[in-house]
Amino acid sequence: MNLGKDGRVALAMALVAWLALLALGQWQELGQRVEYPLLDWSLRQLAARLPSDPDVVLLDIDEASLDKMAPDFGRYPWTRAVHASLVDGLARQKPAAIVFDILFVDPDKEHGQDDVYFIRSAQRAKNVFLPMARLDPRADGEGVLLREIPGLEREPGANDNTRAALLLPMPGLTATGRLGAINIKEDADAIIRRYPIYHTVNGWRIPSPPVRVAKQLGYTIPDDENLPLVWHGPYGAYRTVPFHQVYFDLERKQPQRPPHEFTNKIVIIGATASGLHDLKLTPMGAGFPGPEIIATAIDNLKNGERWRASAPWTGSALTAVLLLALAFAFARGVSPLFIGLGMLGVSLLFASGAWWFLLRQRYAVPAIGPLIVGWLYYIALALRAYLLERRNRQRVTQLFGRFLDPRVVKDLVAHGDGATATTGQKREITVLFSDIRGFTTLSEQKSPQEVVELLNRYFSLQVDVIFRHQGTLDKYIGDAIMAFWGAPTDQPDHAKRALAAARDMEQTLLRFKEELGSA
Repeated sequence: MNLGKDGRVALAMALVAWLALLALGQWQELGQRVEYPLLDWSLRQLAARLPSDPDVVLLDIDEASLDKMAPDFGRYPWTRAVHASLVDGLARQKPAAIVFDILFVDPDKEHGQDDVYFIRSAQRAKNVFLPMARLDPRADGEGVLLREIPGLEREPGANDNTRAALLLPMPGLTATGRLGAINIKEDADAIIRRYPIYHTVNGWRIPSPPVRVAKQLGYTIPDDENLPLVWHGPYGAYRTVPFHQVYFDLERKQPQRPPHEFTNKIVIIGATASGLHDLKLTPMGAGFPGPEIIATAIDNLKNGERWRASAPWTGSALTAVLLLALAFAFARGVSPLFIGLGMLGVSLLFASGAWWFLLRQRYAVPAIGPLIVGWLYYIALALRAYLLERRNRQRVTQLFGRFLDPRVVKDLVAHGDGATATTGQKREITVLFSDIRGFTTLSEQKSPQEVVELLNRYFSLQVDVIFRHQGTLDKYIGDAIMAFWGAPTDQPDHAKRALAAARDMEQTLLRFKEELGSA
């Protein structure tokens, strides 16, 4: 296929755009970041269709709980006897797991017995899970020996002397081995879309709380570093009970709440009160509670839910196909307007396709990146086509403006016949020759300056007549004029136009002679 110069330029620009995409895709995760808005919108659409697991329940330390608990236990954090009493009360209902999203690090020097009470309750329950935190890896050299922490997983070849900077709960709680690192890595735009499965340090795997719960309950753990979260509705999708309501009811001699309210449930205890600063930014919106993120991760692990990113080359391949299609369209001379309308259709197809793949196949397919590159490429080529067309119009206007009626030139340019008009063609035309009879005798009676002025005046009058009849001025031959009809635009009645022009020119000549006589 012979593309010509325009086709080669279009393909070269497509290659440059594609290479630029590859380069920018590696810069600060730009390739992923442009996809996030559509991905987040699709995740919200999916979340609206998926009910939360009823076996996952939140005990919420909310503003009301802080207010109701204050008269008996003061300001938060409360003595750990509160949590011990809660664990004992919940344990009587035999929940599947009790998961704390609260760090219990430093001993309470004023209430040491309460700490002991809580430790014994957590150890006795056998299904209480507690958080720890991974600190700055640069401080690992002074951290704790990982082999001394129960519940961590050792891979083949792991170094026994590996240390990691960890913020652990009190020793008695650490000894339970039911620990998980609560660190969550945000994406480049500071939004949480994935939950860590393991934090790996020199062959040692530190599980996250949802994974630690899932392992004990026998759920399948994905063989990956992170779990892409499938959300279930907006904030408040999981059954949430204020902490104080459950706590005070468990303390009653005659509880008023259902006696098996939490039987076989996964109970997550955490805070949503704004003053406790456990609110996160997620695709579901800002101010999303941390405990509900843990609930989402546990829900996903329990029900085998996750979404997957498509292969890394998918975006590059889609972009290449789109750029090639645009390049060939421009090379074949398709109107930029029609190409733009096609791009609108492609944009809708890409966006709806990405949405469908996530909702139906749980795959995140790139769409925005290829479309951005495609639109920029389209704009560049459309601008180039406009500038070339403008230059061609100017060239045609300059070329034919001296020989054609301005209206004919305008029509010629408007219909895009400029390029055709400058190439050789075989046509039937009518040619008109006109000269001044007795011009030689007349010129001998005039000075050279007078002869030039006379000819200029005569030619001006007669060319106006030719243009008025849409004729084409070919040339001047001394005192003669050569004009023709039937080219460069089609004129089926070219002979009639030429005859009409000849009669008009004759009348114009007579008036011109009268002017000369009076002069």
